[in-house]
Amino acid sequence: MNADSRSARAGVLYALGAYGWWGFVGPLYFRSVDWIPAWVIASHRVFWSIAVLAVLVVLGGQLPQVAAALAKPRIRAWLLLTTVLLGINWFVFIVAVASHRLVESSIGYFISPLVTVMLGVIFLRERLRRAQVAAVLIAGAGLVVLAISREVAAQGFPWIPIVLPLSFGAYGLVRKQLAVAPLAGLAIETALLAIPGAIAVAWFHSVSSIDRINDGGTWLLLSLSGVVTTLPMLWFVAAAKRLTLTTLGFLQFLSPALQLLVAVMLFGEPFTPGIAAALLLIAAGVTIDLAVTTRRTLAARGVVP
Repeated sequence: MNADSRSARAGVLYALGAYGWWGFVGPLYFRSVDWIPAWVIASHRVFWSIAVLAVLVVLGGQLPQVAAALAKPRIRAWLLLTTVLLGINWFVFIVAVASHRLVESSIGYFISPLVTVMLGVIFLRERLRRAQVAAVLIAGAGLVVLAISREVAAQGFPWIPIVLPLSFGAYGLVRKQLAVAPLAGLAIETALLAIPGAIAVAWFHSVSSIDRINDGGTWLLLSLSGVVTTLPMLWFVAAAKRLTLTTLGFLQFLSPALQLLVAVMLFGEPFTPGIAAALLLIAAGVTIDLAVTTRRTLAARGVVP
């Protein structure tokens, strides 16, 4: 096995680890602490994540990259925006798990690639092929079906499968334009979130009357949120360095697929005809877009005419 093959194999393993973790371990972890208010869990998440990231930045020799990014006013301003987007994404996912709406979260991440395509059209003036226009319309029809289905209507407007891909797609769009190392950028964003997070954690634990909230076991469980958050992100960065975007595009659907299975098989969330119809439409749209993207990538390499 040559070096390129070993690198690609390692990349696949890293990607499977990251997407598998996001789809399986993440939901199970956040369900285990769903008796705590979502905003408190989110505050702990950023507080403990920055502790992990600080160690990684120092050990990885990334302090110069952090200093270089903070020295540029334009970079600082854009990182403030990505910080807000990242915070929204993390918080909404916790809400989805705690409110028994993980099925909606999985739908949001299934549709995420199409949201990224639309953001590219709007902000980067990228042009869509006719098949991609059809893909967006079909997936949009799936969201309409989801919105009017009786099952979702009982829980209100399905904002989770809209906010999750929008925040994630916008975050990726902005970060793609910034010349900031992935680990350094994530450390800065998490540090900015950790400031209000630390204040929120200190205040809540000093006034809360929730049983067990200040137990050592609870603190240990909440401190694990740092590892739960940062480990798959580091695996994803390692995978992205070794794999093509096409390969990552295929593997990324492991995460929402696992979320859907966990929601239905382990958490007992309903998988009704309305949700199934919406998911089929969204899957059809995403499949069309993935086929177009794959063919374009292969054509650029001269593999297909």
